[in-house]
Amino acid sequence: MRTLVTLILGAAFLVAPLTGSAHAQKRQLVVALNQDPDILDPTLSRTYVGRIVFSQICEKLYEIDEQLKIHPQLAADMPAISDGGKTVTIKLRGNVKFNDGTPMTAEAVKFSLDRHREMKGSNRRSELASVNVVEIVDPLTVRLRLKAPFAPLAAQLSDRAGMPVSPAAAQKLGDKFGTAPVCVGPWRFVERVAQDRIVVERSPHYFDPAQAKFDRIVFRIIPDDNVRLANLRSGDIDVMHRVTPSDAASLKKDAKFDVASVTGLGFNSLTINLRNKTGKTNPPGDLGTPLANDPRVREALELSIDREALVQVAFDGQYTAGCGPVSPNSVYFDKTRKCVTRDVARAKKLLAEAGLPNGYAFEMMIVNNPQQRRVAEVIQGMAREAGFNLTLKPSEFASALKDNDDGKNQAFLIGWSGRVDPDGNIHQAQTCGGPLNATLACDEKVDALLNRAREVSDTAQRRALYREAVDLIGARRNVLYLYHENYIVAFPRALKGYKAVPDGLIRIKGTTWQ
Repeated sequence: MRTLVTLILGAAFLVAPLTGSAHAQKRQLVVALNQDPDILDPTLSRTYVGRIVFSQICEKLYEIDEQLKIHPQLAADMPAISDGGKTVTIKLRGNVKFNDGTPMTAEAVKFSLDRHREMKGSNRRSELASVNVVEIVDPLTVRLRLKAPFAPLAAQLSDRAGMPVSPAAAQKLGDKFGTAPVCVGPWRFVERVAQDRIVVERSPHYFDPAQAKFDRIVFRIIPDDNVRLANLRSGDIDVMHRVTPSDAASLKKDAKFDVASVTGLGFNSLTINLRNKTGKTNPPGDLGTPLANDPRVREALELSIDREALVQVAFDGQYTAGCGPVSPNSVYFDKTRKCVTRDVARAKKLLAEAGLPNGYAFEMMIVNNPQQRRVAEVIQGMAREAGFNLTLKPSEFASALKDNDDGKNQAFLIGWSGRVDPDGNIHQAQTCGGPLNATLACDEKVDALLNRAREVSDTAQRRALYREAVDLIGARRNVLYLYHENYIVAFPRALKGYKAVPDGLIRIKGTTWQ
């Protein structure tokens, strides 16, 4: 037993002791997250860190690998497509049990898909909106009847929309299911202490028990980057999520640690409210601001920003500058796209043409964490040179999201963790009435292109459709895409088998001490 007290910036942080000394003897793995997840219900969950916990306790019909290839996980094979793309048949892996010991059958998968599609407050409903009905073919086969062909379906089922939940547990717990989730996974949920820890233990029911090398995994919630790093160096945590680029450089020089870094599937952006006056589900209204109403002001704002300088200053050049919603490691990435070059003189000229010769002031909402503050301050300084006076409004993550949905922001600096198919990065946020479209931007041409990209399966065709849609989105500038984050994870060299997948999720299955 040991206890570490770290002194950082004059404050003392008491770290809970771990059992065991040498790595080979430790049967518990401690993972430090920078945020506390929201509800642990795959149907209702919204946060990225929640997906990390789900990776251990809630497997999916399909999974992605380091090369972004989709392969079966709880399904037995890739979907069989028929009826011109409108019928999808999925065979399920046999002899699979939920973590309460009940069998995962076609009936259970239908229950789960219908729950995702129909449950009040579901954040999966829009992801499965193409599904008209789910049918049971036999005990290990389900058939999905679609309203129209939907190319991203397997990709959607490789995330929370594809997580089966135990019908017995869901019916017993009702709206409390997220406090004690039961899925299929190498580990099962044990306890949660808000803002402190989430504990899972090895499941006796998992179909491939050799993949779970640890008896327990403890997810500790440590928002402070310095505290997470101090705990990693002391050995009181084993895996550090969201290592800062400057800390990564230091850890790479330390022979005790490995650092895994991969460019993520998502993006970070400055979202500009165009028509959301009283809430994204209400009719659009006139905000009466030059930023919302005059495209020249938004163009001037983009011209004030140097994306390459931003990632150099804020992230030591370890992130990837970008001006679109598709990650550079995606087969749908448009290599021909050239980002707007910073031009302060033209930005000032546009502001003058818009009747703002003395510049323009507005407030930018940011999530109150060190990374977002760094980025916001760099943008603030760049924009000031072009005549913009940005006031930063820091807020807690959940509150910031709610305020944005309610139309209380003029601009919001926010990241999106990303999906393996570009549809998951674009459609919901950029279509008229899209559930994530808090700007209320609307263009039928954009909708037509994005809807067509859902129906065709040819990669080249889809790439061309996304290129055209992103051109239109870039011109209206309701979202200024800025950079793609690199997910950086650090752990002792003695931990073997860790694989860095571009979705940035920490997957413990298959790792072990050596």
